[in-house]
Amino acid sequence: MAMFEQMRANMFKLLKGIDRYNPDNLATLECYMETQAKENAYDLEANLAVLKLYQFDPAFFQMTVTTQILLKALTNLPHTNFTLCKCMIDQAHQEERPIWQILYLGDLLETCHFQTFWQALDRNMDLLEGITGFEDSVRKFICHVVGITYQHIDHWLLAKMLGDLWDGQLKMWMSKYGWSTNESGQIFICSQEESIKPKNIVEKIDFNSVSSIMDSSQ
Repeated sequence: MAMFEQMRANMFKLLKGIDRYNPDNLATLECYMETQAKENAYDLEANLAVLKLYQFDPAFFQMTVTTQILLKALTNLPHTNFTLCKCMIDQAHQEERPIWQILYLGDLLETCHFQTFWQALDRNMDLLEGITGFEDSVRKFICHVVGITYQHIDHWLLAKMLGDLWDGQLKMWMSKYGWSTNESGQIFICSQEESIKPKNIVEKIDFNSVSSIMDSSQ
């Protein structure tokens, strides 16, 4: 992480200046992307700058860097980073392997088909080469979805949704989010009623507005 922080300070200056889209800086930005992947760090602005430079000159396009950018964007769901990055990749490249496979994985996550996602990922584990912490980052997103969706959930279902975790791993994630097992043997997530915040809507109508309506109706 020390390498990332050091590079990030330099990238901040670069991205704020006129050199943001200078093609001479592309190699530095690509190296920065590889550091993000290795150190489980993330910088959306730098990654968008890389994709924009690829748009300006398609000859610069690097498949490996682009797949890393997309995979890192997936680790930041539910933020819209993945959609932003996807929109900056031309259709021809989107139809190439491995980009279309990553787009498929992203679609599964965004539509909450979590069990299918893990099955598809298992068939394409080579995509994660050089990406540190991808699976646990996805699990954080899934736990976020579970936390805002369920009050109770079966152990077996949560384990499946998180990638066929064994009991010890599942308990670790339950502890992380403060989930517990209730008397019926299910996992208690939270009372969704407690999360509902009623909002009082007050409409103010002054007398002049009412009187004008009454006059027009006579």
